[in-house]
This record gives sequence, C-alpha cells and structure tokens, in this order.
Amino acid sequence: MIRKKAPAQDTAVETLSIDGLDVRYRDRSVLSGLSLHVQPGEIFGLLGSNGAGKTTLIRTICGRITPRAGEVRIMGRTNRARATLRRIGLVPQDIALYPHLTVRENLEVFARLSGVPRRAVADAVAWVIEVAHLGERLNDRIDILSGGWKRRANIGAAILHHPDLLILDEPTVGVDIDARDELHELIRELSHGGMAMLLATHDMDQAEALCMRVGFLRRGRLDPVGAPNTLIEQNFADKRSLSIAVRGRLNARQRKVLLESGFEPDGTEGTWSVFGTYSDDSVARLSGGLSRIGVDIREVRQRAPGLDTLFAALARGTPDDREEPKP
Repeated sequence: MIRKKAPAQDTAVETLSIDGLDVRYRDRSVLSGLSLHVQPGEIFGLLGSNGAGKTTLIRTICGRITPRAGEVRIMGRTNRARATLRRIGLVPQDIALYPHLTVRENLEVFARLSGVPRRAVADAVAWVIEVAHLGERLNDRIDILSGGWKRRANIGAAILHHPDLLILDEPTVGVDIDARDELHELIRELSHGGMAMLLATHDMDQAEALCMRVGFLRRGRLDPVGAPNTLIEQNFADKRSLSIAVRGRLNARQRKVLLESGFEPDGTEGTWSVFGTYSDDSVARLSGGLSRIGVDIREVRQRAPGLDTLFAALARGTPDDREEPKP
C-alpha cells in the first residue's frame, strides 16, 4: 500500500484540463479543438492509431510544443510555468534510466533532476522503494535487469517528486504477463493514492483492465470518450464476433459464399470472422450451409466485443488518418 508520505491531492481541482487545443505542423492540423479533463486519481486511456497525434499531445502537455490555440492546465495552473511542469511525471516508451547505475543510484539522481530538495532525497527514494517494491533489486545495475524490473524502476524514477499527473507511454511494452500484472497493480496503487494517470497504449486489454475512461484520438480530437463498458455497449449492444476456423484450402466458390455472408479473413490462416447478432439457431444454420458446400469447419466461436473491436471499427471508418508528421 502507498504510505501517507505522499502529499494529499486537491480533489476540488481537475488534475489535467485541456480546452480548445490546436497544434499544427506547417500546413497540417494535428490537434484541432481538442479538450480533455482528468480528475485526481483517475486513470485515463489515450488510444489511437500510429500517427494519430498521441505523441504530439503528450509533448504539448509537457510544455515541449507550444500550441497555436487552446490551453493546458495542471491543477488549475497553466503549463507554461516551470513550477507547473514539475507537477508532471513522464514515463516514456523507451527506458529513460542510466544503464550502468544501480536502481538506487538512478533514483537518487532522478530525485535531484526532478527538483526534490537535497535534504528530502532520502525520504523520496525510501518512499519510491516501498511504493514500487524495488527493494529486491535495489543494488543491481539497470542494464542487467529484466524488462519488467526496468519498467518498474522507470515508473519509480518518474514519481519521486510526487507528481499530480503521471503520463505513461506504453508502460508495459516488452514485458511478460506476470511483470505486466505487477505493473498494473502498481499503477492502480498510485491511482488510489490520488495520482492522476494519462495512459497511452495500444493494448486494448490493458485499457479495459485499468482505465476508468478512455478517449480515441481521431482527426485531431478525442472521440468517442467514456468508460470502456459504456462505449462498448453504446456501439455494439448485443452484437458478437463470430469466427470460424476451417481445415484445408477453400475453393473459389467457398470463398465467395463466405464473403457474401459478410465474413472476412481475420489475418489468421484458415480463420474467418463476421460481426453481428447471432442466435444459436442461426449459427447452426450457417454451419450447416457451409458444410453442405464442402467447408470443413474445425471450430466455431462467438466472442463479446471489447475495446479492440471498437478500435478496429473506428479505424475502418477513418481512412483519412495519416502519419503524424515530425516537428
């Protein structure tokens, strides 16, 4: 559990407040009228395809890009002030630690870099060691640690100054399932302590498991925005994904029947999927019809939609999304 050393968060003020944000690169609009409000203790999932503008948004929040219009506020104060930027913690996608220093040495260095007063460094490091459960590998060099321990240490380095907002960019890339679950628990503990999170991820299962709300960044704005379960219900109601796995190669007629029935190859060899509302009777009739034309069905499976289903549907509906330009 997080100890009470962390300063109390002001729940009367939004941790992150963005209104009417516009960012352009040359003649192209990347963020256009974007608004986002994140409360203390909230984990907000920032979702979107590559090039949608997630990196631009993060860099703008951190004061590294000046928008053409709009305002970013952290705990009610504009992010143009250095003191306000110190209320942000950033965990980048690539490990941002000194590889030849130990975990403890990295924490001590980053405490000073993040503005922790010299007299308070020891307490800040002790707090992070307990919160991030780093004691087991405290004296090991970063370059010999596993991906999960590196990620844990990276999060620890980002929270030494007790930020109000922690930005996590793909925080579990390259870690195994056990390490990912441990990092998820750490993120939840920090949230329970009042720290707001902006989680940029391509892992839709992670977003469903952790985030109280998510927003899909499309055409420069966050749309839709909402709780994962609410968004799934609003967009799909009682629809399901129906997948069939077939043995052997399909002939031209069989492929034509599947395509005319709404099925599409889903990228896995021999597997076809369709999305809709299906009863047990309709699935049985479909299976029987395919068997009659010689389709050898190995497996039929129905799956409830998730954020990955919504992500795919939105991606199909936004053919104009293009690669995010470099500043």
